[in-house]
Amino acid sequence: MHDSPMDENKPDSAVTSSVSEELWNEDTYSAWTSRFGTPKEAAAKLRNNPAVKLQPLLAHFGEVSGKKIMNLMGSNGVKGVALALLGAEVSVADFSEGNARYASELAEEAGVRLDYVVSDVLNLPQDIRRGAYDIVFAEQGIVHYFTDLKPFMDTAYSLLTPGGQFILRDFHPVSTKLISSKGSTAKIRKHKVSGDYFDTSLEEKRVSYAKYSPEDGESGNHMGVVYWRKWTLGEIVTAAADSGLRIRKLIEEPNLSSEVFDKGIPKTFVLIAEKPGVEGI
Repeated sequence: MHDSPMDENKPDSAVTSSVSEELWNEDTYSAWTSRFGTPKEAAAKLRNNPAVKLQPLLAHFGEVSGKKIMNLMGSNGVKGVALALLGAEVSVADFSEGNARYASELAEEAGVRLDYVVSDVLNLPQDIRRGAYDIVFAEQGIVHYFTDLKPFMDTAYSLLTPGGQFILRDFHPVSTKLISSKGSTAKIRKHKVSGDYFDTSLEEKRVSYAKYSPEDGESGNHMGVVYWRKWTLGEIVTAAADSGLRIRKLIEEPNLSSEVFDKGIPKTFVLIAEKPGVEGI
């Protein structure tokens, strides 16, 4: 994703720079193999129970069999292949060749078709049909890679068929922008309001796959570093509405993996929006 030039320290483009793209292409295949196993091993697990990999989003998708679904920034294709196993016609767009390789092999081993487009999601190829998808979705650590949300929301809008749904699930800004946490168990977990919820600065972070890479931490240099922007919940919802999407639901979720860990703190959210019908009704 490299539409605009970047200076030495911070990106000016709507998403992270070409440096980020090179990093993803370099290490992702080995990182996902380390985390999930080989594509053959991962496919065997997916075939046994594809629905489990789609929780909690599957309830928001409804019946997926026969639907055309686009997963923007769909990473290693695990969610896409799971949807295909449930009968959906699935496309994934992501700029990483390493992700595409893992996803393509995963789909082949699972015996399903997955159309994987290696592309900046803000500049998808012309042969990707606009107005054709019943569902467009993105999830978990997506929006912070954009320094301007409007182009991303516009992309989702353009891909949807009238009446189609855009579903975004991501980390809740209260947890990412406002609260810092220490302690590895529920009994000793401590929280502190230490952030600035309205901070608009860019932050230097490691790429999400880095902790799974076999080479993680060996070099001691800045490989695996990107810049991101943490958005408020209001900014995210407003960007979706500004693109023409009609907001249907905003669901704020606790820590779904534990009833006591981080109790009382919103950890994730689900935004469900709809592209209006032909007559806007």
